[in-house]
Amino acid sequence: MKIDVLTLFPEMFTGVFGSSILKHAEQNGAVSFGVVDFREYADNKHKKVDDYPYGGGAGMVLRAQPIFDAVDALTETIEDKPRIIMLCPQGERYTQAKAEELANEKHLILLCGHYEGYDERVRTHLVTDEISIGDYVLTGGELGAMVIADSVTRLLPGVLGNEESAVTDSFSTGLLEHPHYTRPAEFRGLKVPDVLLSGHHKNIEEWRKLESLRRTWERRPELINHERLTEEERKWLQELELPDKK
Repeated sequence: MKIDVLTLFPEMFTGVFGSSILKHAEQNGAVSFGVVDFREYADNKHKKVDDYPYGGGAGMVLRAQPIFDAVDALTETIEDKPRIIMLCPQGERYTQAKAEELANEKHLILLCGHYEGYDERVRTHLVTDEISIGDYVLTGGELGAMVIADSVTRLLPGVLGNEESAVTDSFSTGLLEHPHYTRPAEFRGLKVPDVLLSGHHKNIEEWRKLESLRRTWERRPELINHERLTEEERKWLQELELPDKK
């Protein structure tokens, strides 16, 4: 996969793409990252990328020309049409399902905005997706682009050491992940649950499923799709004295 980022602050991505899972994923050939300062494509002497909005109003608006030209430069030698993603507050809220969808693409271009937003022609004639990572205000789209790049990259084949990791992560199963423990078995009087020390794989798997369901109900009950629960899971809900909604 190829992931390109269009930004006015390319230095923000140096540490992110050069560390941890993302660094190893690129070294192993699973993904290739590119960071483009679209200011370099501005067609004026002072490399100005923004201007006053038509009709008046506060703030500045990103001009269409530098962004269109930067995308043209990234795509002129490729045949497959990339997904061009605008990071913006009006976009679709980002989810694990969206990450899994994007992980099937060959080329993503992540567009990071600033100021009061983009010239509308960028939105209507260039981008394929608009994404928001949450209902809050950020200075620009860079942090959102980092979130998308990380969440998509870790889903690519061969990136994680254990292929089950991405499958069992929180949100991938529709539920939050179960608790984890490691050595020692007792720390400051706090003990690991006996079932995890038993070596009984069936009981351990059942415990993990129950704890995942319990944690989701206690912390994020809106994530539970009651229609998809098994009979065993419905029984667990009743035993936990939780309402079994249908």
